[in-house]
Amino acid sequence: MSNLRARLSPMVLLCLAATWVIWGSTYLAIRFALRGLPPFFQMGSRFVVAGGLVLAWMRWRGAPWPTWRQWGHAAIVGSLLLVTGMGGTAVAEQTLPSGLVVAFVAVIPALVSLFNLFVGIRPGRLELAGMAVGFIGVLLLTRGAAFHASPTGLAAISLAVCSWALGSVLSQRSYPLAPGAMGYGSEMLVGGIFLLLISLAVGEHPQWPLEPLVWGSWLYLVICGSLLAFNAYMYLLDHSSAAMASSYAFINPLIGMLLGTTLGGEIVSGDEWMAAGVILAGVVLLLSGR
Repeated sequence: MSNLRARLSPMVLLCLAATWVIWGSTYLAIRFALRGLPPFFQMGSRFVVAGGLVLAWMRWRGAPWPTWRQWGHAAIVGSLLLVTGMGGTAVAEQTLPSGLVVAFVAVIPALVSLFNLFVGIRPGRLELAGMAVGFIGVLLLTRGAAFHASPTGLAAISLAVCSWALGSVLSQRSYPLAPGAMGYGSEMLVGGIFLLLISLAVGEHPQWPLEPLVWGSWLYLVICGSLLAFNAYMYLLDHSSAAMASSYAFINPLIGMLLGTTLGGEIVSGDEWMAAGVILAGVVLLLSGR
């Protein structure tokens, strides 16, 4: 009982709420920010600012700069997680409801388990069952009207989740970042610079002056999505079980879909809600197996 109380301390509960609510709401914020900020510029500026703030803070606290090798790892991981991962997510949200995008993203834990097979990590029976159920849910979700109406959006979010899962595996196994927040900050800074270069190359143009909703959404993504929620997640990894820290994977879709339908005016059919439920059941099985 005392161990359980330690795991559910007030700080742990606050961090759980941050990863559940904030990360679940960022998908609607991305959609709102797209009203004035195109996808690559939006994500690039967000991560350059957030990464620069993290690096400046860590340097002020006396943390050493990443080595050249760690900067190279940040470039590889940042390209997978942020450029094609988050950049692809923003591209998908140009034509897909944010609620369905976050439901699709819930399959990432299953993809991580799949990619781990290539580094010799075999999933248990519950994990295999969770992977199978999750992929069935994704197939059901893509049969809905929204994904049928936007093959470009479907391709973008499919690439995004595969890239994010691969980057997650490589960051743990092959390309470790600098310790602590310095590693996360370097990854955000390098990935953000790459995104801004892509934005320049494809000729994106923000719609100046920006509406207050666009400014507010962008600031929310920088401060809450990139800084507060991630630090909360890192605290959970250090002070709770891995399963508890990963619980955002099946809470975020519920919050994202509810916010999309209530605040964003998005329409989600009954079949799409059912498909999202199947995906979440797969995530629960997978995390239970871990």
